[in-house]
Amino acid sequence: MQIGRNGRGETTRRWGLGLAAGLIMGAQALASPGTENGAWTFIGGDSAHTRSTPADQINPSNLADIEEAWVWDGASFNAQSGRSTPTYVDGILYTVAGPRRHVVAIDPKSGETLWSYREPHTFRYEYSMRKDYGKGVAYAEVDGKGVIYIASPGFFLTALDAKTGEPLKGFGKPVPVEGFPETGVVDMLADLGHEYDPYYGVPLEKGYITSSSPPIVVGDVVVVGNSAEQGYNQSRIENIPGDILAYHAKTGEFLWKFDVIPGPGQFGHDTWENDAWKWTGDVSSWAPLSADQERGIVYIPTNGATVDFYGGFRPGNNLFSTSLIALDVKTGQRVWHFQMVHHDIWNYDTPTAPVLLDVQQDGKTVPAIVQVTKQSFAYAFNRETGEPLWPIEERPVPAGLIPGEKLAATQPFPTKPAPYDIQGLTHDDLIDFTPELRQKAIDLVDQFHIGPLFTPPLHRDNDMGKLGSLWCPGDIGGVNIDGPAAADPTTGVLFVTSRKACTTRIMAPGAERDELIDMPTGTTIADYAVLRNMGVRMPDGLPLFKPPFSRITAIDMNTGEHLWYIPVGEMSDRIRNHPALKDMDLPNGGSGTVAPMTVTPSMLMYASTAGDGTPMLFAVDKATGKELGRVEVPERSRYGMMTYMHEGRQYIVLQTGSKLTALALPSDEDHSDDHH
Repeated sequence: MQIGRNGRGETTRRWGLGLAAGLIMGAQALASPGTENGAWTFIGGDSAHTRSTPADQINPSNLADIEEAWVWDGASFNAQSGRSTPTYVDGILYTVAGPRRHVVAIDPKSGETLWSYREPHTFRYEYSMRKDYGKGVAYAEVDGKGVIYIASPGFFLTALDAKTGEPLKGFGKPVPVEGFPETGVVDMLADLGHEYDPYYGVPLEKGYITSSSPPIVVGDVVVVGNSAEQGYNQSRIENIPGDILAYHAKTGEFLWKFDVIPGPGQFGHDTWENDAWKWTGDVSSWAPLSADQERGIVYIPTNGATVDFYGGFRPGNNLFSTSLIALDVKTGQRVWHFQMVHHDIWNYDTPTAPVLLDVQQDGKTVPAIVQVTKQSFAYAFNRETGEPLWPIEERPVPAGLIPGEKLAATQPFPTKPAPYDIQGLTHDDLIDFTPELRQKAIDLVDQFHIGPLFTPPLHRDNDMGKLGSLWCPGDIGGVNIDGPAAADPTTGVLFVTSRKACTTRIMAPGAERDELIDMPTGTTIADYAVLRNMGVRMPDGLPLFKPPFSRITAIDMNTGEHLWYIPVGEMSDRIRNHPALKDMDLPNGGSGTVAPMTVTPSMLMYASTAGDGTPMLFAVDKATGKELGRVEVPERSRYGMMTYMHEGRQYIVLQTGSKLTALALPSDEDHSDDHH
């Protein structure tokens, strides 16, 4: 089996940042495999998930000239979420679409569908709450032939011939469910170690598992993450763990399993008190995975354990929940790990793939990895050893507020980089355009218990006289799934898109929530569970916070220092023209949404909106954040952006709801309707 190799011939670049004192920094350009010759082989471009490309045909000098090249519409596949970034390799685009997670091959020049594959129906698929969130595919070469891999909502691993869409011969074993092909599929439930039915899956009394991201291929090993039902929709304490699985890329042979909830004799077992390791589940990797192809290490970001916002039944720090785990891809053995939230009850699950890049420290090149998080921290490590690039301190945090809850006394706080967005909440964070608006915001917030980062949830029937807790960032971030970070591997600079957002969840006795769930997993009802989400909004329809409402922050990962930040897009005209504000000279607070981003040699591209809501593609200077250009695009995009070179022409693909919209510079060819 062969995959792209690391571009070690690329020379060191220096990037003048034009900062005070003429700061000059640089890092050796060690491109991760995947984007050579205009390819975009992984959903993050390369296996390092930098979302960067060497392609530079489209640049600030001609960005204004790009036009719609084609549109692919996934409506016939019932696609809705837009959470799938295509890959481009060997002259074809690949993606997944819709709740059945159809695999689709697309002509990269015309947008024509070349082939599609759909997995047969199972209850396992039907139950999945992550059906339409497939995010993309994985690719590898096996015996000189391209192969596409997907993990499905039903938790099957399928390998398809990249040219024809036919299931790969000799891969996996027959599945005893009507309609499945004789070859090309692995039933991954068979390797988790639980009793199950091929059609119905694991009994719901035991738990449930699905997938929401593609596998990643490292050498000849396919590594697969997974997902569970959302923890805010859980009312019972039992579930199955989201163990990490690995298979041989050619045969589908099961290679290893990493236990995300350690049993007796395993490292971390002592972090599960009350024997909760026996029946607690989740701790899955629903975000995409990253990999160091040269070192043979795969990096696993995980979420919390069963039942978000209450864990009184699972005392202890609960390894490996809300962690970053480095595994040896050949053996599945833990190389190192770091837990970013102990005993997570904030739904601070790790939402994006970690970013790998090489940085310069003390005159040496350091192989780094950075994990951005909902809590607005970027945790940075030597990706080989797990040693933090800068000290990470355990600091005291508030105690739990719900009966029976025993939170960790401390949480890990990086000393560098500084937080890139809101952490905790005080009156100083609230809108201050006028004294009247500030007072309205204060009156609204004072109905809730507020405090610093890691302020815990509060149950509905508390004796504080509060509606609940309001903690910041909330469980949509900071950073979340729809705003993956990007990086420039030639300079060691990380670009993070984030939003100001807080969360309050109405916590009530678990029995109340259980009555509202048709088919709950588990058998034992939790003492407390989320009854519902309670949005906190200004009555005037204005933002609760000071601007910027969302931003892009550039962080020099060589030094840990922030270089600049800019608002994402433009603040809505609805805010500027509000009766209380229309005569004021307001700063640009940004759109309030996060930015799909791609890094090129000459710019950082991101998608957002102008003040009047017009969808735009922006280009900014990577060194300063200064806008270099913008161009109107057909529709708003979300989650991801990618670019590729095909037959000498660079295309930019935006994820626009059920559609993919491709942009390119004008061509001499006729752009007739049959190109759309």
